[in-house]
Amino acid sequence: MKEFDYHIYGGGCAGLSLAYHLEINGKLKNKTLAIIEPRAEYKRDKTWSFWKIYDHDFEDCVIKNWNSFSIRTNDNSNIVKTKNYPYQSIDSGKFYKKINDKLSTNSNVKFFREKIKNTSSIVFNSVPYPSFDSFFNNNKSKLWQHFQGVEIETNEEIFDDSIMTLMDFNCEQKNSVHFFYILPFSKKKALIETTWISSLENKDLMDYDNQLKNYIYKNLSIKNYKVNYQEKGVIPLFYSSIPENDFCINIGSAGGMTRLSTGYTFLNIQEHSKFIIKNLKNLKKAKSYHIGKKYELLDNIFLKVLKSNPKIMPNIFYKMFNGHVDGAIKFLSNRSNLINDISVILKMPKWIFIKSLFN
Repeated sequence: MKEFDYHIYGGGCAGLSLAYHLEINGKLKNKTLAIIEPRAEYKRDKTWSFWKIYDHDFEDCVIKNWNSFSIRTNDNSNIVKTKNYPYQSIDSGKFYKKINDKLSTNSNVKFFREKIKNTSSIVFNSVPYPSFDSFFNNNKSKLWQHFQGVEIETNEEIFDDSIMTLMDFNCEQKNSVHFFYILPFSKKKALIETTWISSLENKDLMDYDNQLKNYIYKNLSIKNYKVNYQEKGVIPLFYSSIPENDFCINIGSAGGMTRLSTGYTFLNIQEHSKFIIKNLKNLKKAKSYHIGKKYELLDNIFLKVLKSNPKIMPNIFYKMFNGHVDGAIKFLSNRSNLINDISVILKMPKWIFIKSLFN
């Protein structure tokens, strides 16, 4: 079997995004690419959502935009509006099809189900751990964002599809952080997700099916519906230590592209891909990309507070969007200035955060 110039380990969001940027920027005209991905077929399996803080290449994969979102606690409820930064959701099925259709026109790109031999070619690795079971078991006590969602469809017009629910904390917390997340795609169709931020040691938090059924029935008062689609996942809210070498660059979550305080990754992957393309001939510089040291510091402090004080977190998230909404969005999207940072920090409980900073 011939050797390839580039290898991408993992053909998910990060791997395919990089392959797409290599292709549309003409980097595969005279170079070959092997994508190693074990799945037998591509189909919708994720919904990637984010605030559109800058333009990207996948507008044609967006299911819907929202300029209003709500946050609800046991005591308060607020509808927040933004003119400048709509919240968007990407359909992974459309994303996969767009990229695979594009790559299929280039005979220099090949897909493989298992790793193939490579010697001096460049490797881009999007697999955050060689053995998931080992990684999972060794890091159960750390914080994860774990979730399950269902897209439901009703016979009647029930949803207000102009407002998405970013966080509804009006649910059982079990000494963790728990909220529901609703993306109304139309008046009859919505993705409803139960989301926990916790360690993975407590199995009592993982009866997702019952949580969703109870929330739909009791909180939303929906009794008749059908389930069109289901998704489930876990996102580590810590950086995994995957070694790089002279010929290997980590991308996606493996490359630190997940924002730890939110789990948002999609736009970071796109920016990282563009940076790699720009510096493809200088791998040392290509490895230098990161979300930002200040965000790493603030996120680590935030997660320390979350882990030790889960009961106060609904109120903290609620307060974050009171006042300068666009500033909070830019902070959570890695595009904030000092004024935005200070505005968010001043809304936090000072003494608790100071103690976490020095612990």
